Amino acid sequence: EVEAKYTKKMQALRNELDLRRKTEIHEVEEKKSSQINELMRNHEKAFSDIKDYYNDITLKNLALISLLKDQVEEMKKREIILEKEKAEVLLQNKRLREPLQQAREQVSELQKKLASYEKDKEALTNTRARLKVAQKELKDLRWEHEVLEQRFGKVQAERDQLYQKFTRAIAEVQQKTGFKNLLLERKLNGLRSVLEKKEVELSEVFAASNLDLGALSVVSRRLEDLVDCKNATIEDLRLQLARVCKAHNDMLETFEAKLTAFGIPLDNLGFKPLASPVPGQ
Repeated sequence: EVEAKYTKKMQALRNELDLRRKTEIHEVEEKKSSQINELMRNHEKAFSDIKDYYNDITLKNLALISLLKDQVEEMKKREIILEKEKAEVLLQNKRLREPLQQAREQVSELQKKLASYEKDKEALTNTRARLKVAQKELKDLRWEHEVLEQRFGKVQAERDQLYQKFTRAIAEVQQKTGFKNLLLERKLNGLRSVLEKKEVELSEVFAASNLDLGALSVVSRRLEDLVDCKNATIEDLRLQLARVCKAHNDMLETFEAKLTAFGIPLDNLGFKPLASPVPGQ
């Protein structure tokens, strides 16, 4: 009975434990199924995200590959064009070597010109400064020129008056001098003729009269005194004539000097002043 009792209890406990175990197993299985489902959902979501991500990357890579292919094709075309341009540039470089050398020489010359340009620029600055000074001097000179023109007009009027007066004076002096010279020449010629006549008469008297030597010496001395007196008179007249001629010539020289000082050419007189020859020269 005890064994049966305990067997019964043990069976009941075993059944209870089996039920509890089954219940726990069932709960565990449910939890496991729930976790599995959760993990599957998470894995599916992650896989979907990864799939979308890699799909996007794949699409982007495909687009990039396509773009890169287009770029490669474009770059190949550009490479071909650049090769052609390179060949043209090389050919052009060969053609431009000589102009380049000429251009370098021109650059060298231009640099030299630039150096001289700086000097010319400095000289231009100095020249402008001198030009300002010259312009100021020109302004002053123009003012002085106007003043001198006014003075010149006044002097020219005075010159014209002096010229008219001087012309009249020259005419009068020439007329008086010529008339006086003519009188002196005639008087001198008359005295010479008188002297010749007296000498002839004296010779005839000496020949006709038989005077002694003493009387002849007295008469000779008187005649010599008379001749000396006449010669002194002639010499005096010659000196007067020389003074008059010299005064006339001095007046002409003074007149010509005045005309030259006033800037009047001698040809503007309308006549040529006659210079009197000085006797004895």
